Amino acid sequence: MCLAIPGKILDSEMRNGIRYGRVQFGGVVREACLDFVPEAAIGDYVIVHVGFAISRVDREEAEETFKLLQKTGLLEGELTAEEPVDKDSLEGSPERTQKPRGRVQ
Repeated sequence: MCLAIPGKILDSEMRNGIRYGRVQFGGVVREACLDFVPEAAIGDYVIVHVGFAISRVDREEAEETFKLLQKTGLLEGELTAEEPVDKDSLEGSPERTQKPRGRVQ
């Protein structure tokens, strides 16, 4: 199953004319394409589906959705076991974040 998961944009950059950013999902950081949400800025929350940010959401909605995904157990299937999920907060702790692996997931 592929879910759309809310996360916070930590940074962004242009590569070959495409805007990418690091997005934080709890304690996990992944790279995502940000081209579909040109209005999204660093610090904004977006919904990411298969490596593409598809819409911007407010912080409260993002946090509530993230908590519901955790509660139902669906989040564990979406974020790989090698990358821990911070169950306490959507923002997670900086020491648990991982650098992007150079690919869009």
